[in-house]
Amino acid sequence: MGNGTQLGRVRGLGSAHEGAGEWWKHKVSAGSNLLLVLWLIVSIALLPAYDYATMQAWIAQPLVAVPLILLVLSVTFHFRHGLQVVIEDYQHNETRFVLIVLLEYFTITVRVLAIFAILKIAFTTTGVAA
Repeated sequence: MGNGTQLGRVRGLGSAHEGAGEWWKHKVSAGSNLLLVLWLIVSIALLPAYDYATMQAWIAQPLVAVPLILLVLSVTFHFRHGLQVVIEDYQHNETRFVLIVLLEYFTITVRVLAIFAILKIAFTTTGVAA
């Protein structure tokens, strides 16, 4: 019995049979990060002023709050996935599990706090950006 063709070995995806899917998710999140960060930079650059009231009114707009929440979700997913791969590749003893659990809790905490802050501004601000 041989190992089959090179294409057959590639389709095997390694011992876990899921490596390509995780790689693809990481690349998609990188693309969404790029688009959302570009949107953020352009949107902020187009604001008439950068004072607290203007920023608060800007974030309160639904067409701003939703992409900001998507940015938080995309960045935290990409962050967690990237660090999890590093932990899995370089940590080979029982602390690997502890580090992955701590990473998951940290990521969830950052997501919840950031989304809460965006929603609090969005639902409590009454002004509209000039």
